[in-house]
Parts: sequence; C-alpha cells; structure tokens
Amino acid sequence: MIIDADTGIDDALAILYAVKSPLIQLEAIGTCFGNIGVEQATDNTLRLLKLAGAEGVVPVYAGADKAIAREFPGAKSDVHGENGIGGAVLPPSSQQAEAEHAADYYARVANERPGELTLVLTGRMTNLALALQKDPGIASKFKSVVVMGGAVLVPGNITPAAEANFWGDPEAAQVLFAAGLPLTVVGLDVTLQTLLTRADLDRLERQGGEEGFPVARFLQDCFGIYFDFYGRVNDFQDSCPLHDPLAVIAAVRPELVTSRTLLASIACGDPLTAGMIVTDRRVKPSVGHPVAFALEVDAPAVVEELFSVF
Repeated sequence: MIIDADTGIDDALAILYAVKSPLIQLEAIGTCFGNIGVEQATDNTLRLLKLAGAEGVVPVYAGADKAIAREFPGAKSDVHGENGIGGAVLPPSSQQAEAEHAADYYARVANERPGELTLVLTGRMTNLALALQKDPGIASKFKSVVVMGGAVLVPGNITPAAEANFWGDPEAAQVLFAAGLPLTVVGLDVTLQTLLTRADLDRLERQGGEEGFPVARFLQDCFGIYFDFYGRVNDFQDSCPLHDPLAVIAAVRPELVTSRTLLASIACGDPLTAGMIVTDRRVKPSVGHPVAFALEVDAPAVVEELFSVF
C-alpha cells in the first residue's frame, strides 16, 4: 500500500493504523496540500513515522502545494489546528523526504510494479492526477485506488454539494474519474456513520500499556480540537468521524463496506457545485465514468479493526 495524505488529525490515525496493521505492507507515503500546506503535511508525516517506530523504514515523497487549476484557499485552523495535528507536539524526525516528487514516484512505481500496489488517497487527489497527466497508462497498473472524499447521497461538508477533498481540487478528481482506474470512493455517506469517541481513546490508553502509551497520549492530545469542531458543526457528542482511517481499512477489509458502481462525473465550474459528484442514476445511465462508491458500512467492526492493531 501507498498512502497519499494531507497529514491532519484523521490522516495521522490512518497512517498509524497502516504502519501497525499486519494486513498492510506500507511502501511509501506521499504528501499534498489540504488540511495544511504540503511542507507541514510532510513534516507531520515524518514525525508520525518516528512515533510509530518506522523512522527511516517508510519513504516519504512530498507532492503538490496547490490544485491543478485553482488557488489553494488555505486551511482552516479550527478543524485540524495550526500544525494540522491538533496542536499535539511530536519530536522531530531525522528522516528526510525523498527528492522525487510524489507524482513522479507514483508514475514510476506503477510502471515498475504493475498490478501490485494499492494507493489510498486521504486528501486532495492532485498528486495522482498529475501522475496520470504525465503517464495515462498507469491507470491500469494499480491493483486498486481508494479515495477518501465526496458525497453521493448526503450533503457536502464544505458546500451543500461538495466534500472538502473534492472541493479542494475538483479538476484532479475528474482526472481520476475519467482515467479508468480501479477506483473506490469512500465518502461522507459512510464516514459520517463511522465514529470515534472519547471513550474509544480512553480504552486505547488503557489497553496499550507502557509500550502503547506514546501513541495513545498523542491521539488524546491530537483529537481534542477535532471533537470540539464536530460538536459545533455536526452536533456530535464527544465523537468525530473516522474519515481517513475508514478509507485505509476499506482497502484491506472491503467486506466492511457495501459499494455500488455508478456512472459519475465531477462538477468543476460553478462555485456552488464545484467538487460535486454527479451520478447518473437513471434507468439507463449514460453519462459519466464507472466508479464504485461505498454507501453502507459496518461501523462497529471498523472501530474494532482500527483498535485491534494498537
């Protein structure tokens, strides 16, 4: 697996899970702008790998600092905090990011290892879109591509129509939809049903013992602002969605989500609809590209899977 992340709070938990899970061989992490700028996302990723005991083991490739065709409006610090990880402080890593751009790495590794790699994107889709623009032939060379983002049958979370990752670079999302990738979208339809609670974090702190304490303490420090945000915006009580961890888990435990393939395109014009997933659900659909959308989830099983590795 390769993860592409704009390493904020839920990305951090997704990365920690991927490092610890026996189901995953984590080959690399690419970084992108989104929750925070790409430089901060890269630094957070390197520090997380140190926390997880994988410093120097998993290479990190910095990627895009802006969308394909529009300006990056900047991150909102009330969601992920000024440093993207809720103000939690992690020791710096001695590991450095690789010199190769994430998009170039994706194009190269897809050609070197066709049919072997699963790519999970937990932020904007810009890096993979750039790779596909460089070499469209790589679309058929990934084993699977799982994207966290979008909203099909539920409202968006940035605009009434669009979720943050799709809204942040709709042109990149459309590149992916049109490319012919083996693509699954894990969006708000299922992530808003899959919640992490303060009680879950307390349980993790108890079960981890001394060895697991640094990770448990980091998550407690990290998620406070996230719980507060979702309490204000979604009226969730001491809980928040597991957006990015769900995408990673769905990639290796696909039986935990129920998906439906629909013809779909991404709206890229009007600001009111930019990033909207337009699905053709007519009796005889003809507009768009076939994409699998996760529409149902076994949320309790996902939470158990997540905490089974710590």
